[in-house]
Amino acid sequence: MNRLEPVTAFIALGSNIGRRAETINRALDLLGTQDGIEIICVSPLYETEPVGMAANTDYFLNGAAKINTVLEADDLLRVLLDIENQLGRIRTDANKKESRTIDLDLLLYGDATIQTQHLEIPHPRMHKRLFVLLPLLALEPQLAIPGIPANLPDLIQALQDAGNEEMPRVFNTIKHGLP
Repeated sequence: MNRLEPVTAFIALGSNIGRRAETINRALDLLGTQDGIEIICVSPLYETEPVGMAANTDYFLNGAAKINTVLEADDLLRVLLDIENQLGRIRTDANKKESRTIDLDLLLYGDATIQTQHLEIPHPRMHKRLFVLLPLLALEPQLAIPGIPANLPDLIQALQDAGNEEMPRVFNTIKHGLP
């Protein structure tokens, strides 16, 4: 079912297997061809150490996309999972902390708070991950996360002060085929 008015959503992008940037761009190509989805802008990609994974795991490329969509949140999630599947992602409960060709997470869906068996918005760990917050800051510095009183710069500073994650490095600043 589609909404009458578009909603702005934010999607996290990640890959640490194979040609990471190409895979992320392919995911964006597929996302952009979906009915009811318009890609507004894409953040730079950041190279980040794996969080909560084995020490010898390859680094990730992470970014985010801001979209407008008339799809309901659960329909958008199905689109993201289908794109992951098309790009070789095998998603099981056992591999949540394993390497992946592509990872597309629905972070925010307007100002909605949603909690179902398969979908939690805002994404439950987004405010605790530099590799999510930095791309969001690049896209929309004043973005508010529903239920989180701190702003993006304050959240980023708190994570940097805690020193739990290595500061992501900008991999590129090329926007995905957008003006």
